[in-house]
Amino acid sequence: MRRIPAVVAVLGLSALALVGCSSSAPAASCDRPDADSSALDLIDVTGAPGSAAVTIAPPVYVDETVYTDAEVGDGLAVTSRAQDVQFTATIVDGESGETLVSAGTQVQRVSEWANYYEGIAKMLDCATEGSRIVGAVAPDDLSEEAATNLGLTDGQAAVIVLDLQRVFLAAADGTPQFNDRTGMPSVVLAPDGRPGIIVPDAEAPTDLVVEVLKKGDGEPVTGDTAARIQYTGVTWDDNEVFDSTWEKGASATVTLEGVVPGFAQALEGQTVGSQLLVVIPPELGYGEAGSGTVPGGATLVFVIDILGLDDTATQ
Repeated sequence: MRRIPAVVAVLGLSALALVGCSSSAPAASCDRPDADSSALDLIDVTGAPGSAAVTIAPPVYVDETVYTDAEVGDGLAVTSRAQDVQFTATIVDGESGETLVSAGTQVQRVSEWANYYEGIAKMLDCATEGSRIVGAVAPDDLSEEAATNLGLTDGQAAVIVLDLQRVFLAAADGTPQFNDRTGMPSVVLAPDGRPGIIVPDAEAPTDLVVEVLKKGDGEPVTGDTAARIQYTGVTWDDNEVFDSTWEKGASATVTLEGVVPGFAQALEGQTVGSQLLVVIPPELGYGEAGSGTVPGGATLVFVIDILGLDDTATQ
């Protein structure tokens, strides 16, 4: 099998290298189109999920990307290119039938894939977790850099099979909850779910406070599996953001042992799809020593979106 430089190969599209990419808003409707292309009849796929074996009757050529769901999963759908996904990919040279890549990927946003592999992003639009997607990707839907690293010549199509293993929420999608505690920060949300936090001109609570702003209906965070989250954190006294996955452009996975005690206590038992407003007193945060830009003795305020449980990160 041909060796491919890691910078734009399937395994090399690192979220760290691609942070800050734009993402689209959730689709108003999400329908998978019926494939109508004789090119797909030239592709045969066997093997268990995650271990696709692909053979073709070459050449396979298309001037626009076409795809079909060989198997339809019953998991979460990709309704936004801001969502994180994880899949295995098998990429075949549409002219020779040679397998170029057969590997699993990191968890990262669909929008990040679109930078180099627009064809893959198209195949993922509205797909559901657990699906096997078979596609013939047009040359225009592969970046010049990706095509070069794959060894494809100008005008050459690629056959791509994706086994979509994980789909995460782009933001909390739970049911809004009523909270009437006085003196708490208020939260405003941008259309993409990014939170803004407004801290009141009042004394900070001395105890840990956890308010559920949205209640999700997914699995609970137990600590056995890492949680994939989006969060923004500010300090109570100056209302300045000191850390935010939204600003970094990539979600994060956390374990209950890997965060400050107040953050862990707030997460434990909460369900996927939930959004939390958390006020953490210094003794359950960074204490009197502080950390980085967080001064000693600071009360912390977080808004946390629980996007899913990430088995891969735990392993």
